[in-house]
Amino acid sequence: MRSLTTAGLIFGALIGFSGCVQVTAPDKPIVINLNINIKQEVVYRLDGDAKDLINEEADIF
Repeated sequence: MRSLTTAGLIFGALIGFSGCVQVTAPDKPIVINLNINIKQEVVYRLDGDAKDLINEEADIF
């Protein structure tokens, strides 16, 4: 019973010390700069047989 009373007092003290939170909108608009440069390189190597096959069957590509 005593620990319950102590817990209640600690809880009450924490509630009493809690501050007020205010959220307001900024007076200027939020600007997000998305100046992103994306560069992608795809490198592949084919052995001689695959190159020959592609050249022979060029119409399917």
